[in-house]
Amino acid sequence: MSRPPHAREKVLDAFEAALIDGGARSATMDAVAAAAGVSKGGLLYHFASKDALEGALLERLERLVEEDLDDMSADAEGVVATFIRTSLHTDSPLDRAIVAASRLAQTGHADAAASLRRVRTRWEEALRPHTRDETALQLVLLVSDGLYFNSALGEGALPGPLPRGADLDALIALVERAAR
Repeated sequence: MSRPPHAREKVLDAFEAALIDGGARSATMDAVAAAAGVSKGGLLYHFASKDALEGALLERLERLVEEDLDDMSADAEGVVATFIRTSLHTDSPLDRAIVAASRLAQTGHADAAASLRRVRTRWEEALRPHTRDETALQLVLLVSDGLYFNSALGEGALPGPLPRGADLDALIALVERAAR
């Protein structure tokens, strides 16, 4: 009898949460199995090793980025505006995958670092046709990075700005003017 398909995602969600909450050291196979509500054998049924679990997390990240890129290109507001607007950390599936992969990369995990570089490259490729030159592209990326950093650490944790509403609209308009 095969396991329900959602059990695999539950295990992957538990691994992602363990990385986010406690880092790579706390994301043991036993801890992940317990958090997912499966036996260690159940975990191993879906992921034969920790390497397989890490690989699946990185595949999830890259799939979510592809979906993000599709959403950016389809948004009537425009690629640059959508990229900046969605740079505020919202604990979305993509945000969670980025943070989890970053936790792996912080431990020297080469595949996680490579995956995060590919993500950055994919965003650069999507933004490049909408910016006048490489300096403008870097401006868009750095504004995005700053928004993400300030919002990921939580309001009140840093004195950095977290524009919302009209303030965010004004920032986007400024970045778009500078990028054209």
